[in-house]
Amino acid sequence: MHLGIFGFFALWSPLFIITILFMTAVYFLITVKWRSRFKESEPLTIKQASFFLLSMLLLYAIKGSPVEVMSTMLFSVHMTQMATLYLVFTPILILGIPSWVWKKVIKVPVVKSIFSFATKPLIALVAFNIIFSIYHIPAVFDNVRTDVTLHGLFTFILFILAVFMWWPLLNPAQSLNDLHGLKKIGYILGSAVLLTPACGLIIFADNPLYATYYDPTEWLKALALCVPADTLSGLSLSGPELFTSMTLEHDQQLGGVIMKIIQEIVFGYVLASLFFQWYKKDQAEADQSIQQFEAMNPKPVE
Repeated sequence: MHLGIFGFFALWSPLFIITILFMTAVYFLITVKWRSRFKESEPLTIKQASFFLLSMLLLYAIKGSPVEVMSTMLFSVHMTQMATLYLVFTPILILGIPSWVWKKVIKVPVVKSIFSFATKPLIALVAFNIIFSIYHIPAVFDNVRTDVTLHGLFTFILFILAVFMWWPLLNPAQSLNDLHGLKKIGYILGSAVLLTPACGLIIFADNPLYATYYDPTEWLKALALCVPADTLSGLSLSGPELFTSMTLEHDQQLGGVIMKIIQEIVFGYVLASLFFQWYKKDQAEADQSIQQFEAMNPKPVE
């Protein structure tokens, strides 16, 4: 059966497109048109604007496109969606917002108190991974996936915790709980370790864990969160097997593997970037030392 039966609005979310366009307009108004109203503001760079636009495209791709409906059919698509949202979209969005904007936000007393506590490396690392693991406990997952309020609440909380988790590594405001040197490597490795139990539970489970994928009634409840009720009422659906030939067990295992692979790729890229930065810094320091030595020991004129 083809996804087209759910209609244009369910698959392409025109209202979500409008929301993203609105956020993009506000972003450029603040960082370009209204920038002069803020003290210590700086011109928007092409790199920052590119990061922000890329983050908006990613957000639409994972939450506004047919991927959202497909995530109710295949657990592997849901895990791809989760990994992209919290491990790819979030850091790109953080880098797309200028540091002076972050500083203005953090100066708000309540926000500063929250950020100074929640972005402490150990707290940020543990909080995200614990809530992520709790989310994937079957009883919690099935309730969240079938309740629009809980679904929105968990998505928002995990996003905020993902921002806190990435903050010590990216440090966009150049203040508050920055990490240096080997601590960044330890932080990345710690995150990889903490996420492993949740992925392992999913990968090595002997049977399907989530009722929203194997129980037709629960599945329809989950589907109702992204497909209009009047559209669903006119369809005769028995379960996600109508849209895929993959078994529930294989789909579930694939979902856990995808989550772990995306995490390894993202953090591997971050580690490679760190080593490259250290190499450039060492080279610059070596060149500076050579120049200082040559300045102190000029060659004799023949």
